[in-house]
Amino acid sequence: MDCHKILKNLKHKDFIKVSNKGEWFEDGAAIYAKEIKDNVFLLLVILKDIEIENIKAVIAHFDCFGSIGLKEPEQIMFYLSIKNKDDLHYFERFLKISDN
Repeated sequence: MDCHKILKNLKHKDFIKVSNKGEWFEDGAAIYAKEIKDNVFLLLVILKDIEIENIKAVIAHFDCFGSIGLKEPEQIMFYLSIKNKDDLHYFERFLKISDN
């Protein structure tokens, strides 16, 4: 997967990198968040392991922005995990949805 391309795209779409200090995601996971409604966030999580690199997209409700990366969400509304390079094009299309 071309995570560098995805990370560049996230910066242009107002995502903020969040520290991963909790236990919800594995150590070394890069978390990017964007508030889409009051205390509802779209999270893009890039997990890196020795043998795999995968991306998770999550829409979840947190009590505040500061609890992302520290606590588990209060509610998960959507969860998508991409581990296969062939499925990356679906994820890239997901990121290009317009704000209309």
